[in-house]
Amino acid sequence: YPTWKRTLARRARESQMKRFCRAQAIQRRLEEIEVTFRELEQQGTKLEKLLRDENESPADQQTQWTNQLLYLVQKKNNLMTEESDLMIAVQELKLEEQQCQLDEKLRSYMNKKDTLKTPEDEKAEQEILKQLVEVVNKRNVLIQLQEEKRLSEL
Repeated sequence: YPTWKRTLARRARESQMKRFCRAQAIQRRLEEIEVTFRELEQQGTKLEKLLRDENESPADQQTQWTNQLLYLVQKKNNLMTEESDLMIAVQELKLEEQQCQLDEKLRSYMNKKDTLKTPEDEKAEQEILKQLVEVVNKRNVLIQLQEEKRLSEL
């Protein structure tokens, strides 16, 4: 088993572990965001109820409640933006994993000598190459989407 094949296999395992760790971190953060959403909803509901029910409250108190409610809405919007970014990252991870698998399959066909390839092998190799190009294009679209989003936020 040549050294370069072992190196490629080791790097593939390392990149797969990195993707797995990133996916776990994203999943944890999405769960945290979900919990925070619920908490913000509860706080917002309480503030809305206070604003509706307490018409006799001093104007300062109502202004404070309104400001708190606006702060909660802003916080929720920020979390929604972060959640959207994380969902894009999840899609990107899936495409990265798919690309890795296709690379591996393609490499196995390309390592075969041309004289030993059957017409089915050549057809499969072309199909894998086509799928690989599609995955790369999808990843490119996601990257462009992220860049446009980043520029619009600036």
